[in-house]
Amino acid sequence: MTQTSETLGTEDQQPAVRRPRLHRAWFVAAVTFVTIIGSAAFASLPGLLIDPLHQEFHWSRGLIGFAVSVNLALYGLTAPFAAALMDRFGIRRVVAVALTVIAVGSLLTVWMTAAWQLVLYWGLLVGLGSGSMALAFAATVTNRWFTAKRGLVTGVLTAAGASGQLVFLPGLSWLVTHHGWRPAAVTVALAALSVVPLVWLLLRDHPADVGTAPYGSAVFVPKPPPATGAARRTVTVLVKAARTGPFWLLAGTFAICGASTNGLVKTHFVPAAHDHHMPVTMAASLLAVIGVFDIVGTIASGWFTDRFESRRLLAIYYALRGISLLFLPLLLHPSIHPPMVLFIVFYGLDWVATVPPTISLCREYYGEDSAIVFGWVLASHQVGAALVAFLGGLARDVFGSYDVVWYASGALCAVAALMALVIRQRPAVPVMPVVPAA
Repeated sequence: MTQTSETLGTEDQQPAVRRPRLHRAWFVAAVTFVTIIGSAAFASLPGLLIDPLHQEFHWSRGLIGFAVSVNLALYGLTAPFAAALMDRFGIRRVVAVALTVIAVGSLLTVWMTAAWQLVLYWGLLVGLGSGSMALAFAATVTNRWFTAKRGLVTGVLTAAGASGQLVFLPGLSWLVTHHGWRPAAVTVALAALSVVPLVWLLLRDHPADVGTAPYGSAVFVPKPPPATGAARRTVTVLVKAARTGPFWLLAGTFAICGASTNGLVKTHFVPAAHDHHMPVTMAASLLAVIGVFDIVGTIASGWFTDRFESRRLLAIYYALRGISLLFLPLLLHPSIHPPMVLFIVFYGLDWVATVPPTISLCREYYGEDSAIVFGWVLASHQVGAALVAFLGGLARDVFGSYDVVWYASGALCAVAALMALVIRQRPAVPVMPVVPAA
């Protein structure tokens, strides 16, 4: 009877954790996906602004690239602090404020008349807001709500940025071509604002808020108290992680990732194609197609990350990316042809496929601090992107073409592949045998 009573008592405690047929974590992931799509409009615009701003204000491409580089750098440097702020104030509040800041910064550019205003509005405000909506947001949601299928969910949420690019880029390029860049900037602001009610009403900070366990776990996890000292914790985590070799290898590879994607292709592909007399709308459509295959590649990468060694995946991704960039200068023509289509498909599959294995390695090495560590790794990604966004525009002003930038980025990707292979697998913690009591 004692055993039966204990069993019944244990069973009586289990209903405290609600187990709906479709776990609430999937609803949270869906809201996060839509939110990232809504905020991704801003990422589609910089490459479309370079030529119109150059023609209207006679600003150099290097100067415009500098404003974009400030945006990209702050996007990365804000991310680790945003992850800590989410631990302090909650995901919902931080994301709602970030979307509002993006909208304000984008709207203010409509009335700018000087280059410093572009740096302030688009560089500073949109950079700060978008940094709080960075991939650290996806990592935080995944860490809190999922213990199973983390790689797959990370891949899906990472692909949301590409989905936003797919949704907005063709329309924005049409607006810029037929009505100027200002209506496009207003569209970006409205897209960010439209997501705020969705975030506030449907997004939840923690599984405990709805009385359930994380997906894949039978254990109810109480919601931790708000973490005070967000800035101090962010810096402390950085200092601690910086004492380890894997952090610098991950940061280095991800800096090259940012340089070869956001800094180079997303910012300079459209003006580079236009240099070869390709229409802007056609070049923007090619970037949108990259977004289509990016979704496939990133979700597949998440699936691979759940099954294969992350270090080897990163080495393969970077090597393939570098090879494709070396061929790009030979493929730019006034019209679309099969080799260019092949490049677009190939590059799209590899665009941010690096994110799921990078987050996995951060989680493997840094545990509960992995979201903040990944935020710092993402900061290096955006610093690399910022440098190439600026240097790419400068190279175009100096050399009259982007060729040297494509070749240099291809070589850097080869370096990243070697760095990924150097990362050592963390040794498993040995299980101590249980010694029976005498």
